[in-house]
Amino acid sequence: MRDETCLKSMTITVTAEDSVEYESALLGQHGISFFIHAEAENGTRNIVVDVGQNTDALLHNMEQLGIAPESTDMIVLTHCHYDHTQGLSRFIARVGKKDIPVVAHPGIFRVHFVTEPFLRHVGVMSGDAREKIEDAGGRLFLTRDPLRLMPGMYTSGEIERKTDFEDPAIALKTLDDGRIQDDFVMDDLSLFACVEKKGSVVITGCSHAGIVNIVRHAVKLSGKEKIAGIAGGFHLIEATEQKIQKTVEALAEFDIGWIAGGHCTGFRAQSALYGRFGERFIPLHSGQIFRL
Repeated sequence: MRDETCLKSMTITVTAEDSVEYESALLGQHGISFFIHAEAENGTRNIVVDVGQNTDALLHNMEQLGIAPESTDMIVLTHCHYDHTQGLSRFIARVGKKDIPVVAHPGIFRVHFVTEPFLRHVGVMSGDAREKIEDAGGRLFLTRDPLRLMPGMYTSGEIERKTDFEDPAIALKTLDDGRIQDDFVMDDLSLFACVEKKGSVVITGCSHAGIVNIVRHAVKLSGKEKIAGIAGGFHLIEATEQKIQKTVEALAEFDIGWIAGGHCTGFRAQSALYGRFGERFIPLHSGQIFRL
């Protein structure tokens, strides 16, 4: 999706994350959410990427950060997992708008579970079923393709998976006509943007498609080699040292300004990224603001 138009500016605020700063009044949760204010030539939009799993904590943080939930113009869901989608219908109701766009992959409502250590559903919960989202005021845009949200910003669509060392990182299952199948989280998508004089920006949820695959996909779709910044979870928390090192070295081949990794990234991977990128790597936490 080549788009020669870029955003004039972009502000990314971390409104939910697993960690908070020392002496912060914000709340942490196992989950992630970003509030993005994007300015284009013809106007602005506020985009929420994921909603974590605790709406009370998300709304508390937004209030502390001076962000009005009702200013939300659209929502992007990176994948089905409960720690990114739980409370969505409640959040939409709090926004208080009708037909607010909710962008996701068409497979997001599938049965999605783990069997270790016991059977447990880990996808979209019943309180956020399709009809609940629509009743709350959401208008679902479910697509496998990249979707332009505004000039200079679009979703990735399904990510091409080409590396031989990246995988979903969890033993996940789904059901297909009554048969148990491995689930490769094909609904995993990211948000891509282009900012004038800065380059591309990549926002991920958990990077189940692989953060290297995601960055390659961003370069392919945009035609731009410069990556201004990457923010999100990279799901390396249980990865082998070999996978971590391959990921870090592959990322180092790109022209990346900064990397902010948290949530499911894991301390070992954060340490490896800091060792390779130095001050260009930043551990993610609630309340961070990135201005481009």
